[in-house]
Amino acid sequence: MPTKMQSRTDRSRTTTELERVRELEALGLGSARGLPGDETGERERAGLGAGQPPRGAPVGHPPGALAELVDEAVERAGGRRRVRQALGMPSDRRISNEVLDELLAGASTEEELAGPGGVLAELTKRLVERAMEVELTDHVGYEPHQEPPGGGGNTRNGAPPKTLITEHGKVTINAPRDRDGSFEPQIVRKRQRRFVGFDDKILALYSRGLSTRDISAHLHEIYGVEVGRDLISRVTDGVMDDVRDWGKRPLEDIYPIVFLDCMVLKIREGGTVQRRALYLALGVTLDGDRDVLGMWFQETEGAKFWMQVLQDLKTRGVQDILICCVDGLTGFPDAIEAIFPKTTVQTCIVHLIRSSLKYVPRREREQVARDLKPIYTAKDAEQAHAELEIFDEKWGARFPVITQGWLNAWEHVTPFLAFPAEVRRVIYTTNAIEALNRQLRKAIKTKGSFPTEDSARKLVYLSLQNAVPQWTRTRNWTVALLAFKIHFGDRVPDGAN
Repeated sequence: MPTKMQSRTDRSRTTTELERVRELEALGLGSARGLPGDETGERERAGLGAGQPPRGAPVGHPPGALAELVDEAVERAGGRRRVRQALGMPSDRRISNEVLDELLAGASTEEELAGPGGVLAELTKRLVERAMEVELTDHVGYEPHQEPPGGGGNTRNGAPPKTLITEHGKVTINAPRDRDGSFEPQIVRKRQRRFVGFDDKILALYSRGLSTRDISAHLHEIYGVEVGRDLISRVTDGVMDDVRDWGKRPLEDIYPIVFLDCMVLKIREGGTVQRRALYLALGVTLDGDRDVLGMWFQETEGAKFWMQVLQDLKTRGVQDILICCVDGLTGFPDAIEAIFPKTTVQTCIVHLIRSSLKYVPRREREQVARDLKPIYTAKDAEQAHAELEIFDEKWGARFPVITQGWLNAWEHVTPFLAFPAEVRRVIYTTNAIEALNRQLRKAIKTKGSFPTEDSARKLVYLSLQNAVPQWTRTRNWTVALLAFKIHFGDRVPDGAN
């Protein structure tokens, strides 16, 4: 008995679905392949592969056949989608294997598939045109080849050709328009000549230091399109708003570690090449993520301007910095303590060692560096001072400037010795921000000099976007954060990860 009831139910459901399909066919929507009762679809699926050439076989199409095939595939996909919606069936955004097989049947080479005028280019053309037709239909309120509602009002006004620059080369589309000019398409906007993603490729090449001439040659070689240097400049100029917004964005309340450093760029001004200092600040958040907080330009590096940089960070929301790692610039610690009085200033040990070794003959540098190591690897500040005295006894007579240099900076040399080894590796040197500088120099070295300061800002900003994801996480951060909590107490929020 249950079997008979189930059979009658299935037959009833099938009959109902077939009635809906016949109603849709009467409305001109076509049949839905793959639905119950679709004998044609069943026969096609059963014979698929028997009467058709294998995928990628060099069958070839007569002239115009590829465009017709793509048109048919797009129309069929649209018809299936409408049928599914009318039947209340779930939407399936995947293109069926049957459609893909038909499209690929004539593509036996990479050029025929992805090259200029190939399957992907033709498919892009038809999909864009189809989407724009749907947009215009929604705008004017009636389907193509029908009368406008009420017999008047806004109407269609043809579809003039328009050339788009895409990843598959130049694609000519027929962009529909309306009579009164109020239609504003979204898929391809008015006066838009480059399809989605093409500008990103220009910016990616620019961010890696390629000149406008090199970018133009590269795009012509890869995509077969001519892109003028003026167009490339306009595309890259479009990121200036992003640069300004990025430089004004709100920052975190607390940064456990901030690295400060400076590099020099050459900028042409008034017919001469001027040297400009580029100030960079790299912060480590409570989650252990590294973030470039900003960039600032000034004629030369100096402690007074660093005070302005720190004041800008405070204006953008930074309330406290636990440890600030800097190089040995004179007056740097005073500038930091003027804006953030509670901040511990840590001088870069690597900079201090380099400064010490520049007074030593090359043949003795290895030995002097070996004798300096016990100072900065001591277990605490007291032992470090004892090791410095031992060093002075051995080398002080020949190189008194080395001992004096360490003593002058001693207050800002020893803070990192209060932390365990995992934390010392993070804060004893500014290598983190110097690694960032090396990434920037890779892009900058091909430029020689910049025509304006804004052009330097563009390239540095885009290079930062490429460089930062490579090292955004600080190693052993959980151990470091625990040490900061013990050392700094309530200055580290309890909710920090």
